[in-house]
Amino acid sequence: MKESIESILKKLEGLNTIDLIERKLNVKKNTAIKKISELRKLGYVETRGGGKQPRLYRISRVKREKIGNLGLYDTINKNSPIKLVKPYEHRIIMGKLSIEEAIVRAIKSGNFRLIMASLALFNKIKNCSELYQFAKKENIRRKVGALYELTRKIMKVKSIDEKTMKLLMNAKNEKKFIVEGLKSKDFIDLQKKWNVFIPFNKADLERYKE
Repeated sequence: MKESIESILKKLEGLNTIDLIERKLNVKKNTAIKKISELRKLGYVETRGGGKQPRLYRISRVKREKIGNLGLYDTINKNSPIKLVKPYEHRIIMGKLSIEEAIVRAIKSGNFRLIMASLALFNKIKNCSELYQFAKKENIRRKVGALYELTRKIMKVKSIDEKTMKLLMNAKNEKKFIVEGLKSKDFIDLQKKWNVFIPFNKADLERYKE
């Protein structure tokens, strides 16, 4: 007999790991993952962690209604083939997060995986001037330009006009590291051209071919 949603929620309410869910429901890991996926789609699960951190599932018997518009992680997940596990729920209450601002926020974060997933957004840009203004505000103009040119090497992207590219290139007094401590062994030409350190090697970007 198939267990009801109400019964499953009662058993799992609170904070869980996937191992704990397996034990609580007395099921194998694949089944536990499917159950979590079903509950997430219904609005009962909030996921945290992932990567080097243990993935945690906060399960509530009351649906979590999302307010506002898509935040950074949801915007990237909607537009990129590389999906991110949200470390927290981020929503935009006033206005909407544009693709241009999402790119800049991702690069500004200094987070390796977040930046890599955001590269796909270069194929969605609509306003080059807006992209430049956000990059200027955060003082990461050369980083944006370098990552745009890197992305052109691995996928189709929207064209950024020559004037904007020159403005990005001519930025002064910006830090070199996009991700602290990481330098590319493969994209040395771009690093020299833009005077920044690319955090990715060719092998990292193979994710976009999967």
